[in-house]
Amino acid sequence: MCDPIFEGRGTGTDGARYASQWIRDMFEAAGLMPFEENWYHEFSVGSGRGRNVVGYLPSRSGKWIVVGAYYDGLGVISGKVYPGADSNASGVAALIGVANAVRRDCYDGIIFVAFDARSRDYAGARHMLSEIRAAGLLVRFMVSLDILGSTLAPVRKSNPRSLMALGGKPWASSMRKCAAIGKVDISFDYYKSESFTNLFYNKIGEQTVFMKAGIPAIVFTSGITMNTNHETDTPETLDYEALRSRVLCIGRWLSMTASK
Repeated sequence: MCDPIFEGRGTGTDGARYASQWIRDMFEAAGLMPFEENWYHEFSVGSGRGRNVVGYLPSRSGKWIVVGAYYDGLGVISGKVYPGADSNASGVAALIGVANAVRRDCYDGIIFVAFDARSRDYAGARHMLSEIRAAGLLVRFMVSLDILGSTLAPVRKSNPRSLMALGGKPWASSMRKCAAIGKVDISFDYYKSESFTNLFYNKIGEQTVFMKAGIPAIVFTSGITMNTNHETDTPETLDYEALRSRVLCIGRWLSMTASK
């Protein structure tokens, strides 16, 4: 996702298109099926085009869970590429990891979405919601994977493998059980701050689009760092073992919840 060929994945650029093709290949390799017989779901963004990548695992209950991560980045600014490793290549890596890890015999179906156009008023999330409405799908809740690769700003220094699950309190017990397996330090607010929790849960992110439509949502994040939205947000700054632990925690929890 941070390869120079993707040029920071700015919406509407060739780099973003190349990134969407790579995500599509990863979805197919994970055994997902193309949503409505199409991996790519395009929409207008100003004078250009955005493109979501969407795959799914089938539903036996008639209900669905939407799991998404935005893949577009800042692109190239003043001739400099912003790689966006943590924000949000890590979220896309987690999305693909969860798609591989989740059980295949779940009762509820799971729709996996790589959202484009976060920087354009969440146009990708809005388009996905419109497609869900048009298909008449019953969505239990939405999960947003938003910055999951760093241990540079843990909630507690005693365990850098922290994971914040904003909106996750109704599932706190099952989430804690899944987190304990990988020794992940899970919490349910943003750095114990009510105002920051309100900001990063209710006002920023793709989940807000779904919440405004009456769909409950959970945001999994390891939190912003000093590298977020800077050129220094590179793959070398990430903690891949921590990312793996977070992915396994989320995958286990989704498998449990979608099977009930």
